[in-house]
Amino acid sequence: MRYSGFKVLREALTGHKGWQPIWRNPDPQPAYDYIIVGGGGHGLATAYYLARTFRQARIAVLEKSWLGSGNIGRNTTIIRSNYGLPGNQPFYEFSMKLWEGLEQELNFNAMISQRGILNLIHSDGQRDAYRRRGNAVMLSGADAELLDQAQVRRMYPWLNYDNARFPIKGGLLQRRAGTARHDGVAWGYARGADLAGVDLIQNCEVTGFRIDGGTLRGVETSRGYIAAGKVGVAVAGSTSRVMAQAGMRLPIESHVLQAFVTEGLKPVIDGVITFGAGHFYVSQSDKGGLVFGGDIDGYNSYAQRGNLGVIEDVAQGGMALMPMIGRARLLRVWGGIMDMSMDGSPIIDRTPVRGLYLNAGWCYGGFKATPASGYAFAHLLATDTPHPTARAMRLDRFERGRPIDEKGMGATPNLH
Repeated sequence: MRYSGFKVLREALTGHKGWQPIWRNPDPQPAYDYIIVGGGGHGLATAYYLARTFRQARIAVLEKSWLGSGNIGRNTTIIRSNYGLPGNQPFYEFSMKLWEGLEQELNFNAMISQRGILNLIHSDGQRDAYRRRGNAVMLSGADAELLDQAQVRRMYPWLNYDNARFPIKGGLLQRRAGTARHDGVAWGYARGADLAGVDLIQNCEVTGFRIDGGTLRGVETSRGYIAAGKVGVAVAGSTSRVMAQAGMRLPIESHVLQAFVTEGLKPVIDGVITFGAGHFYVSQSDKGGLVFGGDIDGYNSYAQRGNLGVIEDVAQGGMALMPMIGRARLLRVWGGIMDMSMDGSPIIDRTPVRGLYLNAGWCYGGFKATPASGYAFAHLLATDTPHPTARAMRLDRFERGRPIDEKGMGATPNLH
């Protein structure tokens, strides 16, 4: 079934009786050439590109719960490519280009809205830092604009420009950035992978790996043993637990990142805004709710919920930026489990176990990287060579002294 405006109109006129499930619900086969562990955005994107772009077959995605039940549906939906370091910027710009054509490729409405992201400047030193970052972004081929206060005021006249502690002096703008519907991205990739012949197997938890002489033979699951030629693991905050079953200890910690949405309000924020004097970022959904987030909870956890201290801290950041939201009611709070690497950058690489591949360490950047992550991981699985934009994202970079430390925080995962 191909979706179109005419199809929607036809179904509306005929009682919506022609819609079909958008993917199958198959039982697992005894063996596959490729198994992707994790039915979130990265796992589904990997399976899609592996089948569609790299023309591989006999592929399965194993998800312990329902498709899209993890971080892909538990984020603030921001997409951007305004990174400064050579190890990150080409990759995220590649992802942005994939975002720009994703709905046409998948024939699915992911509600991608390139409304722009504005990083606010609050000091002269921060302006200098953002100028360097903007120049680095433009040198890599992406877009960036440095705005003065008057230009920012024309965009958002209601911000608190006269805050004595955090005066707004300008901003760094990327117009091609924006938001996307997180569930729509998962569903679009799932539908595309299913149409390409991928088996999407839900309620199938991986409980172990069968390894013989350093070579992976298959996976043990809650639905029995499944043989595999290659296995790619893309399970976000559960990475450490899953890879421990293969005898691996990774340079990753798991932390909870909370997100928030208010009651529906009249349209006020037409882009994404980040507070430069604290960790607070906000956009407005199509339903009118303000969607925002901030820092991760500082302790290690596998729970998909956080604590009140972070809620208070994030609310304080929002109030310092735009005091008018103090009267808005908080509607929902949720949490995703972040796989925080030692340098704040991801890992897409082979592991010491032959046939076992790793996609992890996404920290805050997982959703915006979804298309490029899937493409690069599929490239690695199909060719056994890294994608050109992901060559720096090696597992052994910490041992080699080649970290990609975008924030300059050192080996402190909870600060990235």
